[in-house]
Amino acid sequence: MDLHLKNKLALITGSTKGIGKAIAIEMAREGTNVIINGRKQDDVDRVVAEISQKFPQTNPQGVAADLAKTTDRKRLFETISKIDILVNNMGIFQPMDYYEISDDIWENFFRVNVLAGNALAKFYLPKMLEQDFGRIIFIASEEAVMPSGEMPQYSMTKSMNLSLAKSLSKLTVASHVTVNTIMPGSTLTEGVQKMLNDMYRDSELPKEKWESDFMKNHRSRSQIQRLIRPEEIGRFTAFVASPDSSSFSGEALRVDGGLVPTIF
Repeated sequence: MDLHLKNKLALITGSTKGIGKAIAIEMAREGTNVIINGRKQDDVDRVVAEISQKFPQTNPQGVAADLAKTTDRKRLFETISKIDILVNNMGIFQPMDYYEISDDIWENFFRVNVLAGNALAKFYLPKMLEQDFGRIIFIASEEAVMPSGEMPQYSMTKSMNLSLAKSLSKLTVASHVTVNTIMPGSTLTEGVQKMLNDMYRDSELPKEKWESDFMKNHRSRSQIQRLIRPEEIGRFTAFVASPDSSSFSGEALRVDGGLVPTIF
């Protein structure tokens, strides 16, 4: 299926691994010129080289920057002044006991998971409106609408993503610019694999049973009863980023394996 993404320019934040990297790969597969972002230059260069080899018809770029920092964002804006697609994927998460979350931790999650993406949207949205095409996508989580209680500081920021995207969509009325949020369910990223390792390393359960046990005991509402794979999120995001996804904006789009109940 041709998503008409050839030669579009897309910035995917936090794209050296996990969901972000999967999004970049799937968009490059469609002919998009992707901009890879991460904090470490070596990681950025590695992914750019990988995409260049896999999809030589595209022109991937890399920007090593910690986009939670104002100085790094300024450098990004000076380097990349205009894009067609912004995927605000960068984020942090960590299971934590509510009573052990300090104010500094709350503020850091807010700064990384909300303010960074907001700053990028604020810079690039007017340019998208000028060219009358653009896509801004926030990668949130099912935790935004159905917090598990395991990481309240993370859930709070993901709920903020939904609200921010809805507010920004109001600024795009009657244009060909859309703003949406994608809410993946639990996905087998490197970070989630580490979480499983931490949870089960002292148990007697065989490693091949960790995923099913986690889903049974921690995500029992999931209809698919497995962790979603990053490439599944990548393919869906490529569609939402495409010109073909022109009939919706301001939406919270669920890719959660049926984890969140539907209320009719």
